[in-house]
Amino acid sequence: MSADPAPNSTAPQQATSYRVFPPVGKTVTVFATAAGDLQAQAKEAAAPLSAFIQSADFSGVSLRIFTPTREKGESDSAAVAALAHLFAAGQIADVTEVQMGGQSVGAQLCGGEWLLLQGDVTAAQIQADLSPVGLSGTAHTASAGRANLVIQVQSLAALDAFTPDSAAISDLNRATDTTGLILYALESEGREDVSFRAFGPLKGFTEDAASSNMFACLVGVLAARDQVPAGAETIRGAQRQPGRFARLTAQFVPTATGAGGVWVGGKAVNNGSAPA
Repeated sequence: MSADPAPNSTAPQQATSYRVFPPVGKTVTVFATAAGDLQAQAKEAAAPLSAFIQSADFSGVSLRIFTPTREKGESDSAAVAALAHLFAAGQIADVTEVQMGGQSVGAQLCGGEWLLLQGDVTAAQIQADLSPVGLSGTAHTASAGRANLVIQVQSLAALDAFTPDSAAISDLNRATDTTGLILYALESEGREDVSFRAFGPLKGFTEDAASSNMFACLVGVLAARDQVPAGAETIRGAQRQPGRFARLTAQFVPTATGAGGVWVGGKAVNNGSAPA
């Protein structure tokens, strides 16, 4: 039996590439262990996210998540990839707990998709001057722990045509005491129930390709506005960052002020061995 790499070693270890929330979504490299110099291995993998499995059994999973330049702490996208990897290997149950970034998150496998618990979402209409970002109409805030500003646009074409201005979005978020901006249209090119884009310069990114937390916030607004299909407790969203199309699924219970028990996730496709 070969020994694990020494703690400061950068020796290669088993790694697998996954595409999460396809058709494009995010690429995640999953490492079978959390041994050696994790940051160096994440840099070598060159994927946007790398998930290192610290431990995994039928009682739960522990992960460390890295970008090529830093330890991220937590990432639902990376967790979905790691869960798909572990379940395919028979190492975990279809309902489990994921430890990452000092937090414990519930996870469940539904219809071939891993969903992570986002919690309860509260939504409320607010008054806001949207003109600095070139928008108009009704604004809502929604929070599953971090408040986001949510705005409906008139059409899918308008959603795709929006050009983000990080400074203007940051100012709007500060003015509304929110941390991100979600734009959505009740149209899609496929079978999704809603299309959306997610922006977060105050969170350190201009636009996210696949954001579970922000989709959960959108679900809360849709439920509060009666914009979900009658009786639906599952909806699908198309996140439309240009060139990075992603599909996400949410399960929820509509409430008078938003949505309760929101779970968000999607598919993870094995792309085969990754450089490590």
